[in-house]
This record gives sequence, C-alpha cells and structure tokens, in this order.
Amino acid sequence: MIEVLVVDDDIRVATVNAAYVGKVPGFRVTAKAHSAGEALALLERHPVDLVLLDHYLPDETGLDVVRRLREGGHRTDVIMVTAARDVGTVQAAMRLGALQYLVKPFSFSGLRTKLEAYATLRRTLEGGGEAGQAEVDRMFGALSVPSGEPELPKGHSPTTAELVRRALMGADGPLSAQELADRTRLSRQTAQRYLKLLERTGRVRLSLKYGETGRPEHRYEWTPPV
Repeated sequence: MIEVLVVDDDIRVATVNAAYVGKVPGFRVTAKAHSAGEALALLERHPVDLVLLDHYLPDETGLDVVRRLREGGHRTDVIMVTAARDVGTVQAAMRLGALQYLVKPFSFSGLRTKLEAYATLRRTLEGGGEAGQAEVDRMFGALSVPSGEPELPKGHSPTTAELVRRALMGADGPLSAQELADRTRLSRQTAQRYLKLLERTGRVRLSLKYGETGRPEHRYEWTPPV
C-alpha cells in the first residue's frame, strides 16, 4: 500500500483530494496538513511514500517544503498539486525533484492517471537489478502521462480504451495482442483493433519479435507522449 500525505491550505480542497486518492486502488491517505510546518512535522513523525503538495501555503511555499525535505535527507516522493502556473515555479519544482506537477483545477481522472503512473514507476524500480536502455526509457517515461485522451472514432468505447491503457501501463514489457486479450478478457480481434488505434495516435509503440520460423510477432507497449 502506498501511503500518501495530502498538503493543502484549503481544508475543503484537502478533503476532496484525499477522497480522490482513496478511490485509487493501492493508495491510502495517512494524514492531511494545511501548512508547511504541519506537513514537515507530520513527515518527521511518520514518513510516507508520496506527498501531494500545494505550492501556496500560509507559512512557506510548497517549494520550500520540498527543499527542506531534500536538505534533511528525506526521500519522500512529491507530486505538486497547485494553481501555480508560472514557468519559474514549474522549473524550480523539477529541479528540486518533484516527480509530477498537476495544475488546479483538475478532475479525478487527471489525478488518478498521475497516481497510476507513479505506482507503475515504483513497481519498476522495486524490481532492482540492472536496466537496459528500454527499461531506462520506460522508467523516465513512466510519469509522462497525457493530459487528455484523444477523441475515439465511432465504434470505439472509452471504457475499453481505458482497460487497454491500464493493462499496457501495468505490464513489465511489451505485450502481444493475445497477451493483452488474456489480461483484459477481450477478444483477440478487439484487443488488436484498439492496439492499432492507439499505435496510430502515438500512445502505443509497436515492436517486432522474431522467432526461428514464421512471421515476426507484433508486440505493443504504452508510450505516453512527453
């Protein structure tokens, strides 16, 4: 279970964000804080895996909180969740090591996508060992999720497209159409149809796996745009 601290000066917003987090499987909010001082004190007593951090706090900024965490040796991951839109703040957050930056206002699906991508990254990193270039690219791209979904052609279901997306993002590597069908309980023909659509829109990368005989196997992996 991934433990989360939600930090926002607005009590109502913090409650809503915590409720959003609680709806995503694998995540649990352990506490809410409404100031930088309160957040830092909570983290000293009970470190968490992830902080959803507002920038505009009454005593210090969210960037100050991240800076103090890093200076104190805390390795807690941070996703900025804020109305601050200026490029300087975004750049500073990146340089201080924030993993993502979610601009308010946002929907539940926007936050859920960021959290699911974060969970995928954690699973990849927890595997340990050495990484080839493909694995490194996957790690660096894991949190580069699209801000919105493309409009689907007639005859395609957003629910099915989301099912395919989740299966691909949760996979350890590229999947064949049959492997995707087995994971999602779709027919192979339906899985193939959605994979081809997502490949055309740039959301999926196609690679070929050559065997000893016969035609190469088509394999697909999720590659959100950066």
